[in-house]
Amino acid sequence: MEKKFETVLLHPVKVNEKSIKSKVTPIYQTSAFVFKDLEELEGYYQGEGNYLYSRTGNPNPDELGAAVAAIEGAPAGIATSSGLSAILAGVLAVVKSGEHIIAAEDLYGGSFHLLKEELHNLGIETTFVSFTDLAEVEKSIQENTKMLYTESITNPLLRVEDLHGVVQLAKKHHLLTLIDNTFATPFHCNPYELGVDLVVHSATKYIGGHSDVTAGVLVGRDELIAKARAKVVNLGANVSPFEAWLTSRGLKTLALRMKCQSQNAQQLAEALNRNPNIEKVYYPFAESHTGYGAMVTIKLGTQVDTSAFFKSLSWVKIAPTLAGVETTVSHPLTTSHRALPKEVCDELGITMEVVRISVGIEHPDDIIQVFTEALEKALK
Repeated sequence: MEKKFETVLLHPVKVNEKSIKSKVTPIYQTSAFVFKDLEELEGYYQGEGNYLYSRTGNPNPDELGAAVAAIEGAPAGIATSSGLSAILAGVLAVVKSGEHIIAAEDLYGGSFHLLKEELHNLGIETTFVSFTDLAEVEKSIQENTKMLYTESITNPLLRVEDLHGVVQLAKKHHLLTLIDNTFATPFHCNPYELGVDLVVHSATKYIGGHSDVTAGVLVGRDELIAKARAKVVNLGANVSPFEAWLTSRGLKTLALRMKCQSQNAQQLAEALNRNPNIEKVYYPFAESHTGYGAMVTIKLGTQVDTSAFFKSLSWVKIAPTLAGVETTVSHPLTTSHRALPKEVCDELGITMEVVRISVGIEHPDDIIQVFTEALEKALK
């Protein structure tokens, strides 16, 4: 029978179960795998064995890739060393030198830099446009355009992408789509099931969920993941067995964490939306009655001193990342989006007053109180 989301999370397919029936997959912390003779070694190259060297394959990363693919509803997945390396593998599986990508302009800063600078150095050009008007996106399509790239919920201003529209536009022009689903997670959104070709996660964030790993995952169709896997192997972008094992362990509680964190985020967003010291709250209120993601972004009012606000947050830590079980804050302009040109940040509205909040699993009353008090202490 078909399993529900929470059940699939807890019962991944074990990729290397043989005679030892371990309840949890062990950590294959090895650089290489051994063979009894030359015939067995040759059998590996003939497709009769799975593992030779951990850069080219290891049970722990394979299990992680397969587990995320399962909850995304995709046939295949591959784990990588980080979210950015997963994005790179996805792009290079589709786009080559001399070809073109169209990307949303309101992306995570690291993704923006990868597309604008690093891929440019490889001969791949990217045009950044607003995806709020897909007619304008369509006008940017060139003869050599191969891919549309955006985020299901954008970082840091939390715009919810029109994935149906993006997929329809891509199919109309025979383009492939790559969607970063890090903020929404498969708990809230399954882009592959909506027709997206490749879905990427910074598994460092909600997939791992405990701020103790760096990993990425890319999922999609078998033939595209096979191409991406070759890029990961040949560019050395593989994730270590231990990191993959930790991420797989964290993944099992994704549903529990996201339910709690999303509900807390909605309550915080609603409270801050009523606070006179907040100019604007960025949160997709209308998307779901139970919250839509665990991120809340705010713009402080002119009467609030930004530096004093960050100093007044008591037990809430300042961190340049997100998605752990503890509530944290970051300052996009000086961290995650530091690489964006000032004019781009100004146009998008990423200013000194913008604060990104990663909401944790603490009691919602305590979360609301700490931000309310910090706002009062930071008044000019």
